[in-house]
Parts: sequence; structure tokens; C-alpha cells
Amino acid sequence: MLRIMAGALALVGGDEFNPGNEEQDRMLASAARPGPAFVVPTAAARQAPGRSVQHAIAWFKQFGVELLELPVLKRKDAESAVLAEQARKGGFFYLVGGDPGLVAQVLRDSAVWRSMFQAWRDGAALAGSSAGAMALCSDTLVRATWPNRFNRRAIDALGLMSKTAVLPHFETFGHRWIESAQAALPGHTLLGIDERSAAVWVEEEWRAVGPGSVIVIKGSKTSRFPSGSKITGLRAPLRILPKR
Repeated sequence: MLRIMAGALALVGGDEFNPGNEEQDRMLASAARPGPAFVVPTAAARQAPGRSVQHAIAWFKQFGVELLELPVLKRKDAESAVLAEQARKGGFFYLVGGDPGLVAQVLRDSAVWRSMFQAWRDGAALAGSSAGAMALCSDTLVRATWPNRFNRRAIDALGLMSKTAVLPHFETFGHRWIESAQAALPGHTLLGIDERSAAVWVEEEWRAVGPGSVIVIKGSKTSRFPSGSKITGLRAPLRILPKR
């Protein structure tokens, strides 16, 4: 029996749809399967989502991808049978950056997310940047105290990456989250990703892509992977979503 591999997956460190992201976005465009290509603006629902959508549409035209908006901004959108049916037919999905807690709250265990996951498992390309990348993991990190934006606590996310949390914008501020993230998620793998860079799952392995680096943190051990290198020590994406 022919085994169909899941599609490409990209976890991007942030500053998406801007110069410097060409390598991973070209890979995603090449990996897209037939079907609609969607930008998912959930993370930007409180921050001018229309602007994020238009930015994404304009950016991906250079790679021959005509993006459509999958307008999932509220929980009722995520449970829409119409939007779930559209998502099931998708060949490409990109979750934009913004509010990581909002992505988890809106999409977690929803009809639309299940359709997106099933489409990816059947070969669609899937990407998330910053908050979008964070939400694809088992846990996403949100602000724990005000006004300290570097002290983080964990909430359940979409669950594609088991016992893993992303630290986006790693070279600018994500590295300041390490201490509180390790306290909140003992035993988890922390994945630091520089801006305009990505950890890309393709052909059953993880690769570091883009101008920056990908950093895998497990307890006291930190491994840095420059662009073009194979990433080790990072779990494969799940093929079955965990039951909660």
C-alpha cells in the first residue's frame, strides 16, 4: 500500500512576508499540493488582520502562489462547517504572526483546525510565523506578568509538535524567555528561531533555513543549527492529534 507522506511544515521565527524569507517561502510554494492556498490571520485578529492578509497575498505572488484568506478570527469562525470544508480542500496554509494566546484559544480542537491538520497530513504545506509557529506546538507561551513581557507562562496550543514550545524572534528578544519557559515547561524542548529564519520539516527531516539560526534547547544543553544544516534533537510532527 502506497504511504502518503505528510506535507512540508515550516516554523518561522517572525518578520514574515519580508525580504530574507525567500528561501523557506520558495520551499513552501514548491511543496504546496493542488487546491486553494490560504493565509490564516487568526493571530492578527486584534491588530488589523486585513493588512496582514494583503501583505501575505502580495508577498507570495513572487513564488507563483495566489493566496486566499481563510477568515478565522473568532471561535465561531473556527467551528464554521463552511470554513472547515474549505480548509479540508486546501493545499497550502500560512498562519501569520500576532497574538499567540489568541491562536490557541480560537483554533484549538476546532473544526477548522482539524480540517487543516487533515489536509497537511494528506500532503498540504503548512507554515506558521512567530505566534503562528508557537501555536502549532503542544504549548504556546503567553505573558505571565505585567508589565514584564519576558516572563512567560504556558497554555495548551494546537498540538502538532509534542512537548515542544517555540521561542520566536530569538536573536532579538525570544532568548529572554528561556528561564521562565523552562520553569513553565520542564522536560519540554524549546525551539529558538531567529527572525526571517525557519525550521522546515521536509522529506522526513528538519532543516534550518534562512539568514539566521535555529536553536534547540533541552535542559542545560543548547544546540545551534546554521542555515542549510540538518536539525537534530527535534521531534517529528505528530500524525495524530492528541486527545485532551
